[in-house]
Amino acid sequence: MRNFTTVADIGDLNDAVKEALEVKADRFAFQHLGRNKTLLMIFFNSSLRTRLSTQKAAMNLGMNTIVLDVNQGAWKLETERGVIMDGDRPEHLLEAIPVMGCYCDVIGVRSFARFESKADDYNEVILNQFIKYSGRPVFSMEAATRHPLQSFADLITIEEYKTKQRPKVVMTWAPHPKALPQAVPNSFAEWMRAADVDFVIANPEGYDLDPQFVGDTKVYHNQDEALKGADFVYAKNWSAFADPNYGKVISTDRSWTVTADKMALTDNAFFMHCLPVRRNMIVSDDVIESPRSIVIPEAANREISAQVVLKRILQSL
Repeated sequence: MRNFTTVADIGDLNDAVKEALEVKADRFAFQHLGRNKTLLMIFFNSSLRTRLSTQKAAMNLGMNTIVLDVNQGAWKLETERGVIMDGDRPEHLLEAIPVMGCYCDVIGVRSFARFESKADDYNEVILNQFIKYSGRPVFSMEAATRHPLQSFADLITIEEYKTKQRPKVVMTWAPHPKALPQAVPNSFAEWMRAADVDFVIANPEGYDLDPQFVGDTKVYHNQDEALKGADFVYAKNWSAFADPNYGKVISTDRSWTVTADKMALTDNAFFMHCLPVRRNMIVSDDVIESPRSIVIPEAANREISAQVVLKRILQSL
């Protein structure tokens, strides 16, 4: 595997989950792969789980790690071609990227949607520049439209906790005070459609995701109907996708908050969220603190998903 940006890059999901569980059982079995290899992790946006889990995964594989926070530890970077660079950005990404590639063997990139241009966001301009110009394998640590490391960890978690062969998985929108990207819900939808689950989406009118990620998935605009019989409830906010509201908050309807009453509609479902989570906006205290909340094991599996991806990239070098 050269690059990792979508579910298509991981191949057969059953094989990927099996490999993940093997890695989880013995995290240090492949240290020889990363010996004398360096991972460069580049953050255009803040991070907690992604930074810690990916760095730990690289260390498990024997890699050296370099972490660069572009906003605090480097020159401000210009990303657009044709710009007269007379502002506060003294270095262009097109020079910075190949320089970065000189210092490492693998690059991880985290760059959120900017909500300035839907076309730029959905063309993954920054991530694709790293793939094109770095000369190194590149993997996404969350991009404008997808968060595949999170979705892979989500799938591992569902496989570990499911009690029936084909569980019902509901991804439901929930309110949030700020405009959040569509990357996590896009990616989760993409991975669940590829997995052997009964997957449905619930969101208010005006919050339908990009059809390329939804496909033929059933979309409910009534949350209660969607939750009936669910085995897993994945709560997540996202901003509007459709023009002219792209990247905007058009509702903060608190009736969509996942509460104990909402969970009572399910088949004793497990609660999932990628974290960080706004308590009593996205989910009530009693739900996230309940024995059916698996947000911490889900977060722990971020280490495993990153390690499988890095392992496969190292094996291809």
